[in-house]
Amino acid sequence: MTEMVLPQHTNAIGTVFGGVIMSWVDIAAAICAERHANKQVVTASVDALEFLAPIKLGWIVTLKASVNYVWTTSCEIGVKVTAENPRTGEYFHTATAYVTMVALDSHSRPTGIPQVIPSSPDQKRRYEEAKFRRISRLELKKQNAERANQKDTP
Repeated sequence: MTEMVLPQHTNAIGTVFGGVIMSWVDIAAAICAERHANKQVVTASVDALEFLAPIKLGWIVTLKASVNYVWTTSCEIGVKVTAENPRTGEYFHTATAYVTMVALDSHSRPTGIPQVIPSSPDQKRRYEEAKFRRISRLELKKQNAERANQKDTP
């Protein structure tokens, strides 16, 4: 997915709002997941979204998304964001994110997704790393649920 940074995407110092990048990441992840699942998907979580470098007005932004791992009804999508200064030809890795998408059936209920079979060394690395990120996500979800169920005590 490719976007050009326009004035409406930028803040007062001429760099892209983080929320714009977040929106583009979500769209790129959804496109990737829907192509893989051949089904409608929704965003379940976004974690580890890291902004690594600013993106300036007039630059060209490319988002590359890939299916890292598939569970039963959800999948992890890795999204890499790069920006190109078209005047100099320089490229910058500007953000990375991991997005969990859930496939839905025609009744908007979670439904199965075909497994992904990693073949290249990079795909195999991302596949293995996704397993550990899921464990961390589930542990954080459990901790958050426990905190939400605790009553405030003086």
